[in-house]
Amino acid sequence: MDRAGGNTRVLLGSGGISTEERRSLYRGMVSEHFSDCSHVLFVPYASSDHESYTSSMQTFMGEGGPTLVGIETSQDPLEAIAQAPGVYVGGGNSFLLIRELHERGMIDPIRQMVLSGAPYLGVSAGANVACPTMMTTNDMPIVHAPSFESFGVVPFQINPHYHPGKIRFVDGDEIAEHFGESRAQRISEFHRMNEIPVLGMWEGSFVQWDGSRGLLTGRATAFAPGIDPVEMSDGTEFDSTLVVA
Repeated sequence: MDRAGGNTRVLLGSGGISTEERRSLYRGMVSEHFSDCSHVLFVPYASSDHESYTSSMQTFMGEGGPTLVGIETSQDPLEAIAQAPGVYVGGGNSFLLIRELHERGMIDPIRQMVLSGAPYLGVSAGANVACPTMMTTNDMPIVHAPSFESFGVVPFQINPHYHPGKIRFVDGDEIAEHFGESRAQRISEFHRMNEIPVLGMWEGSFVQWDGSRGLLTGRATAFAPGIDPVEMSDGTEFDSTLVVA
């Protein structure tokens, strides 16, 4: 497929779309993102049941959503990538996803199709692998991945499902505090060894990236080494280093 002249069109979602308002926002943004696509190649490799995952996502999209074609149905998946007008990488376990992408030789083909202008949607694990690496995932390493290298279609890292502070939970009739590490502490651990900025995406939030500028829908917190975290509100625009425009 000829993609000459296209700008980068990336849409990343944190997940957490369990309310009707958030589902409506998701469907509207996804439909607009893929409005010029006859179909969208769906990559279900973050799950172990590919066919069921693709089917359930098509149902979730509703009648007005894009037509999803599961990559698992193709006899030549790399050719399916080359011919796809757009791609949606679904959520699940990031370690399983990145292992499958590497072992199937899909990292560079998907990267090139997106950098050539094909719209990309990644939610949760699919947002993780849009980054230079998937090392800011929250997932358990249930399989051994040959590499953490990811698509790199955005120049920053994503931590999906981010929440500020520590967890509180209901314990009988009381609200108890969980004394484990916060997401911010985990991100600071990443920055002891890495310089790439990290965007902690709150539940229900989205980021649109055009190759040089990001636009936030919802809320997020930006982290960079040696700098205090920056809270971002709905409508915030930012550059490749997560500096607010």
